[in-house]
Amino acid sequence: MSVLFIEYPKCSTCQKAKKWLDEQQVSYEDRHIVQQNPTEEELTEWILKSGLPVKKFFNTSGLLYKSMGLKDKLPTMTEQEQIRLLAQNGMLVKRPLIITQGMVLVGFKPDQWQQLKEEGKS
Repeated sequence: MSVLFIEYPKCSTCQKAKKWLDEQQVSYEDRHIVQQNPTEEELTEWILKSGLPVKKFFNTSGLLYKSMGLKDKLPTMTEQEQIRLLAQNGMLVKRPLIITQGMVLVGFKPDQWQQLKEEGKS
């Protein structure tokens, strides 16, 4: 199974998630979210695959999100405008992200991440 792990290495939640992946012996390809920001095409595909609204892909606790006043701006933007904004700066994207053939997981929730082990067995 191919697992793409998208992280910001200085993020403590990403560090916990990476440790969890290693402990569970899940092999993954690591990608730095700022050095290799997700493209509009990738984000569009991942959002569709996740079944989540675009808003769930925003790092709402991040300094950039707050300094840009996105809490008030997002509701007036189209989905495509929001995706374009996410593609401009990796610090706006909620992390970590797990991308596999069959699923997209946003943020680190160990109970949800158990699905990775199940998917790897099938």
